[in-house]
Amino acid sequence: MKWGEEYPAKHNLSSLRLLGTVGEPINPKAWLWYHAVIGGERCPIVDTWWQTETGAIMITTLPGLLAAKPGSAGLPLPGISAALVDESGGEVAPGSGLLALTRPWPSMLRTLYNDPDRYVQTYFGRFGLGTYFAGDGARRDEDGYFWITGRVDDVINVSGHRLSTAEIESALVSHPAVAEAAVTAADHDLTGQAIVAYVILGSSVTPEPGLEAALREPVGRQIGKLARPSRIIWADDLPKTRSGKIMRRLLRDIADGRELGDVTTLRDASVITQLQQSAAANGAGAG
Repeated sequence: MKWGEEYPAKHNLSSLRLLGTVGEPINPKAWLWYHAVIGGERCPIVDTWWQTETGAIMITTLPGLLAAKPGSAGLPLPGISAALVDESGGEVAPGSGLLALTRPWPSMLRTLYNDPDRYVQTYFGRFGLGTYFAGDGARRDEDGYFWITGRVDDVINVSGHRLSTAEIESALVSHPAVAEAAVTAADHDLTGQAIVAYVILGSSVTPEPGLEAALREPVGRQIGKLARPSRIIWADDLPKTRSGKIMRRLLRDIADGRELGDVTTLRDASVITQLQQSAAANGAGAG
């Protein structure tokens, strides 16, 4: 999306029959662009939710069987029992809550090497041995489709209001100037935490005066004024692992001006230098 339609248009994509997306939850705008520009509006898109620990895909949209919803991971595969639960483990449907698996499955992780107690505490300690807690938040619509909202520890608490990073990111990307966005928290003296957004603009867009205010507008309209980023940091790319997951702890470190943690799993470590320079120009560690 960052580079537009020019480069895909140079290639014959007519042989494509199926598209996939992995790593981060895909926002609706990216899904629609992928479907139209890469898939020619004819290729199903298979998004999935699973973890290394689950050993296999748990939730997806099966091509030809299920209707796709842009941005949704889909429905549990046959034999997989997924649920949305509240803080006490009670089921929530439809609505927002914590994503859990409520029955065992053949490929599940069974223990941690030489540490069975830690295994139980990590994966079954929150709701008991019958419920595997994935650590992700989600919402579920009236048709039972799951929409992953990100890691529970990625929720930002602004003046006592818990805000989903994924929802703020989708609101930012809904602006036509934005190709990709990642949101994280930074320490703030008054509100506890403040929202910092790392924004990748489209290839033909420059960060002109007034653009920051324009990007905050859809966030305030779609979610609320408290969800508007206090800082926007322009990015050329985001720190991602080789599997496409954004390393948000590094974004938090950069936003707070802290020394970075381990970066050995980054796909491209040079991204960090650009982000640090951009954050410094926009008040790193402010608040």
